[in-house]
Amino acid sequence: MAASTGNVEGITGLLKDHLSKVGFEIYSLKVGWYNSMLPPSLRLAHGDDSLAVVVLSTPAMFEQAFLPFVEERGCQGLSDPIDQCVKRCVSSAVAQCFPGQEVDVRYDYEMLPSRKPKFLAQTAAHVSGAAFYYQQSDVRDQPWAEKKLFGVCVHPRFGGWFAIRALLVFGGVTVGSEMQQPVPPDCVPSREGRIQLLEAFNFHWQDWSYRDVVPPVQIYSQKQKDYFSTPPAQRFALLKTWGFLPRDSDQPDTTPDTRSQAAGHG
Repeated sequence: MAASTGNVEGITGLLKDHLSKVGFEIYSLKVGWYNSMLPPSLRLAHGDDSLAVVVLSTPAMFEQAFLPFVEERGCQGLSDPIDQCVKRCVSSAVAQCFPGQEVDVRYDYEMLPSRKPKFLAQTAAHVSGAAFYYQQSDVRDQPWAEKKLFGVCVHPRFGGWFAIRALLVFGGVTVGSEMQQPVPPDCVPSREGRIQLLEAFNFHWQDWSYRDVVPPVQIYSQKQKDYFSTPPAQRFALLKTWGFLPRDSDQPDTTPDTRSQAAGHG
């Protein structure tokens, strides 16, 4: 199905109606914008003009979606509770908004058999205009010699207090040249600011300081900070201390969570 800009707004509007009230944001992009940033091995197997949508969680998601989820439904002890909540919210919205429609839903925590992620979250956020993906290559005259630093996304309103959760590709919806690629807001334009951001993210991420690189309109509550500061293998125990019990006694995978903030960890 070919879609005009109005059709795109209709699709994204339906998702926003369902997801914004529980703390998520929606941004549209073309698959070609994403694929053009990546080598062939990491590209999506969809046409360049296929419509895609990236889903972000804001600080409000924890109280508006996650705590009600664990309180009302309980959670299985087999995977991360946040992942379970996000999947329930997104899959429910897709089922209600687009019944019978082809939608390829990829979550930030999913891996391909090759152990590569199903999508590169920070690249998707950048090309959609949702957040600027600052990388080592964005710093002139780098002071780090041969050291490799990880990049990080910065949201114009939330700074680093957000996460990228999912990518939805509408395989049957194509958009033309009327959909122009947005430029993500460059919130950290100076060399000094970018050095400070990347060093804070790579070397001092535990103190949360990189998230305040721009003045955020909202940050995580103390309860949310406590949750994400807890190692993944211990989060079920923390939920129990809060009075939330899983629906079975199985313990989650104890593999450390190596995802970055902007890749969906927290």
